[in-house]
Amino acid sequence: MGIINFQGKRDKNISAPVDQILVGDYMTTKLVTFRPNQSIEEVIETLIKHRISGGPVVNENDELIGIISEGDCMKHISESKYYNMPLDNNHTVEKNMVSNVETIDKNMNIFDAANKFISSKRRRFPIIENGKLVGQISQKDILKAALKVKGNRWK
Repeated sequence: MGIINFQGKRDKNISAPVDQILVGDYMTTKLVTFRPNQSIEEVIETLIKHRISGGPVVNENDELIGIISEGDCMKHISESKYYNMPLDNNHTVEKNMVSNVETIDKNMNIFDAANKFISSKRRRFPIIENGKLVGQISQKDILKAALKVKGNRWK
């Protein structure tokens, strides 16, 4: 005869339900955004000024059309050097941005969002509502949320 259950008898009402902590509670809503016709040089200056690693690209209706990052700018700089072409205003965000962008729903649980960050290896996800960009969640925002959960529920 073997042991069936190592955990012993459990009461059904031992713990209170855990409140959901949603992406919308921790997303950033004051975003630095870029326009498709901006030059790469403007983007680089903005990234350095605001100490950010990238940002969403929106059209005149605040609809997300892409993301531009430090990596995209570095790629452009590297190619310019290779072809011996200096940076100029003819090289725009639209030509260098990533246009196939994954988004996250603001009603997603932060633990599910953390899992999505791990599986996709992205630094940030834009949040869209009714076709408009309403915010962005970063890995750092998820870490902040985890600290709050730890203070309230983890032992």
